[in-house]
Amino acid sequence: MSNFRIRPIEQRDNAAVASIIRTVMPEFGADGPGFAIHDAEVDSMHEAYARPRSAYFVVERDGQVIGGGGVAPLEGGDAGVCELRKMYFLPEARGLGAGSAMMLRCLDAARAHGFRRCYLETLTGMDAAQTLYRRHGFTTLDAPMGGTGHFSCDKFFIREL
Repeated sequence: MSNFRIRPIEQRDNAAVASIIRTVMPEFGADGPGFAIHDAEVDSMHEAYARPRSAYFVVERDGQVIGGGGVAPLEGGDAGVCELRKMYFLPEARGLGAGSAMMLRCLDAARAHGFRRCYLETLTGMDAAQTLYRRHGFTTLDAPMGGTGHFSCDKFFIREL
C-alpha cells in the first residue's frame, strides 16, 4: 500500500501546485527565461487543464499536495502528439514510486484523449527525471518539437502510445 494518492487537480490545489513548480524548478537551475516556471498557467493549473484533451493530476500525502503532472496537446504540434507537462515533485515525494505512478496515470490520460505520441522537454541535470522517462519507454530526440516557448530546455523525448 503506497502512502500517497494521485487524483485530478482541483481548483483548491492551484496555490500548492504553483508553489511546487516555483520551488522545484530553481532547484535544478530552471528558473531563468525560457522555462515553464514563467508560463501563465502556473497560477491557474486547474483551469488550464480543464481544456479539451488535457489532464493534470496531483500527488497527495497526508492531505498535502507534494507533486503533480499532466498532459495537454503539444503547442504548435501535430494533433496526435501531446506533451507531458509540469511534472514536478517536492523532495518528500521522491523515492516513493510517485513518479512512476504519475507517469502511468498521465500516459493513460493521453491515450484516453486519443493521442498517438507523447513528447516532453527537460534539461541537463534533471537526471532522475530522465531515468524515469527512459524507464517508461521515452527515447531522445535531437531537436524540439512544436512551439512550447521553452527555449532553455536542451533535452527532448518522445514515446509512442
